[in-house]
Amino acid sequence: MDLFIDYFTKIETPKVISIIGLAKNVSKTTTLNYIIRNINESYVLGLTSIGRDGEKYDVITDLPKPQIYIKYGTYVVTARQCFEESKIKFEVIKSTGFNTPLGEILILKAQANGYIELAGPSINNQLKKICTDLKNLGCDLILLDGAFDRRSYSTPLISDATIISTGASVSRNMKEVIDLTVHTIKLLNLEQELDKKILKSSEKIIGKFKIGTISKTNSIEILKVATALDSAQYIIDSIDEDSNYIVISGAITDKFLEDLMRSTQKYKGLTFLVSDSTKLFLSEKILEKFQKKGGIIKVLNPIKIIAVTINPTSPNGYEFDKDVFLKSLAEELKIPVYNLGVND
Repeated sequence: MDLFIDYFTKIETPKVISIIGLAKNVSKTTTLNYIIRNINESYVLGLTSIGRDGEKYDVITDLPKPQIYIKYGTYVVTARQCFEESKIKFEVIKSTGFNTPLGEILILKAQANGYIELAGPSINNQLKKICTDLKNLGCDLILLDGAFDRRSYSTPLISDATIISTGASVSRNMKEVIDLTVHTIKLLNLEQELDKKILKSSEKIIGKFKIGTISKTNSIEILKVATALDSAQYIIDSIDEDSNYIVISGAITDKFLEDLMRSTQKYKGLTFLVSDSTKLFLSEKILEKFQKKGGIIKVLNPIKIIAVTINPTSPNGYEFDKDVFLKSLAEELKIPVYNLGVND
């Protein structure tokens, strides 16, 4: 059996898997098509995209792209214009009421094999609702084709597991590609907070879309700022010897950590909590510096990365040695890495 599909089907049946590319042309759509073509016929598949994907030509680069291949019986979620332009016959299962520039999002069931352009929802709560609908329709596996640089859709609030796609189009320098891929996966795999009392208190703060502190006695203080951006000094002034956790509902950036490290030592030993690691926009250099100085960052909801797929060729006319690229990346990671052998 194909090694990738063999590994993929032995995972503890995640219902929803997102496929996220670190750049354009890194094998994301190829990975999706590979799973669709090779998965056991007994699987009932659901399929959608974050935003627009599956078009013949990339709307940014104008380069040819592989279209999304679907099989008879697959549930497909896409915009009305894509449905009307498809050569495949579909049964319309449901009109979702969610609108896009290409029309309302529809839930369809394919009545034949073929290709289609996907244009799914671009709002998290809409995507979450659609995944629930697909589960209720009996889908064993739902695949989410993530749009370029839209990491947020690997969030565990929507997908149960994530496949990362990377490749030569990220950079001409192989080491830079490997370093960025490893760092991204390190961020996505950050340690989860397990203390149930802290989790409950943190959810109250994040539920208000605020920033707050949790004391050593588990009391909560909501701070009078909505985001951590340009609020480092205010947060610093709110910390005292009883502070134990800083809970941030939005993003943590390099600038925020740099402001903390430059202004105070009070962050050392405190734990900074975010809902999940898609909220972290941190370079490898700043994250390592913060951690070495005693800073701690954890997540409430972990992201499960189950595999990495690679594309050693760039559409800009250069390529890596595929064997060296695969081996070097595999040596750095603790998860399987695959070259599926077709470029996108």
